[in-house]
Amino acid sequence: MYALAQLNLLFNYISAQKKKVKTPYLDFNDPEQVPHVTIQLPVFNEEYVMERLLENIALIDYPKNKLEIQVLDDSTDETVASTAIRVQMLKDQGLDIVHICRTNREGFKAGALKEGLKIAKGEFIAIFDADFLPKKDWLKKTIPYFIDRNIGVVQTRWGHINRNYSTLTKIQAFALDAHFTLEQVGRNSKGHFINFNGTAGVWRRQCIIDAGNWEGDTLTEDLDLSYRAQLKNWKFEYLEDVVTPAELPVVISAARSQQFRWNKGGAENFRKMMTRVLKSKNISPKTKLHGLLHLLNSTMFLNVLVVGILSIPMLYIKNEYAHLKPYFYVMSFFVLSTIIFFVCYWFMYKRSYGGGFKNFIRYIGMFFTFFSIAMGFSLHNSIAVLEGHFGKRSEFVRTPKFNISSIKDSWQGNKYLRKNISKNVIFEGLLMLYFAFGMYSAFVVGDQGGDFGLFPFHLMLFLGFGFVFFKSLTSKA
Repeated sequence: MYALAQLNLLFNYISAQKKKVKTPYLDFNDPEQVPHVTIQLPVFNEEYVMERLLENIALIDYPKNKLEIQVLDDSTDETVASTAIRVQMLKDQGLDIVHICRTNREGFKAGALKEGLKIAKGEFIAIFDADFLPKKDWLKKTIPYFIDRNIGVVQTRWGHINRNYSTLTKIQAFALDAHFTLEQVGRNSKGHFINFNGTAGVWRRQCIIDAGNWEGDTLTEDLDLSYRAQLKNWKFEYLEDVVTPAELPVVISAARSQQFRWNKGGAENFRKMMTRVLKSKNISPKTKLHGLLHLLNSTMFLNVLVVGILSIPMLYIKNEYAHLKPYFYVMSFFVLSTIIFFVCYWFMYKRSYGGGFKNFIRYIGMFFTFFSIAMGFSLHNSIAVLEGHFGKRSEFVRTPKFNISSIKDSWQGNKYLRKNISKNVIFEGLLMLYFAFGMYSAFVVGDQGGDFGLFPFHLMLFLGFGFVFFKSLTSKA
């Protein structure tokens, strides 16, 4: 079902490319037309990127008397003092910038955004995480869309300044590119629910208040508020062509914490929003279906893990009990889902890198690598998903930032990296051995010279868990 939904989004995406949407015009030289904007920068212990962030934000091209910048600083280390100095320097240069420090981290990022909103001057609230580097014309490309009074959010596409740093950054970029093209455009173009991605977007202040304001009861407060706003009939505008560069996690421990938060938050929001979506009289059945599958997308990892673990006993059962073979042949129909993903992701890859035989061969290698490593994350992400579905609360863990944009840069010595290795890494190592046994089993089962139907699947699981296991052992600072 999830694969078929992705295929539907691909058709939506292709049809959306044929329609050219004109950017609304807003005369930024006319003070009457220019709305007041507040840029919120939620930060927490960002020693390595804080200077870069503030220098970049100071370059934003927007009438100075209509722009406010809030540095929402929940830091607990010495960066509070250095950030205060930098903020004061920008203030001395004539920028309307404030440094807001809370005495507690209640609600984490959601709490910081809510606190800032109380005193924000802006009619519109732009939000950037610490590793994002919007171009100076960013507000001039996004704010005009709010001429439509029904639009509550304008979201832009993420770019990746360190895409080619390592295999890990390449596959993260590959997955995010699919989300920010296929899924966001595919849903938005047909009026289905999309999500504000936590950063690189603008909210209409009235929309935030009307939807019930930021809430910190899930780990993905952005997805939560997005659904509450759309259930109140606010429209979202997604701008595929406005790219906001950002940094991808370069160490697997940082990627693990980010993945855990995103996947657990998705499951938490499914619990929180499922009934509201189903009961809503304002949305179509198709939008409800896409919404539920959207909220359940992190649960795909649980499905992958269960299917993977059961596939080896299945291999033996199939070859021991001949009368059951027809069932297994029928079940192989579901391989079609992988083919659908392969086709969908190819369209997105082609959009970024172009078509042609050489690029297609590169794509096959990238898809195989991506699928393998995604499977390797399935245990880690399944634990996150189960915690989310069962309502286990946990702290909001920020993803460490590195200020890394080229291969020459090193992450060694980053003081925000976790020093201890998760005990789940042991189980990932055991699963690597388990799927090595699965590959061995292909040669020995049955009396017909083996059964290699599941061999590629087990190979990908072996490589994926092996990658995650060994990288996790070596990702300490």
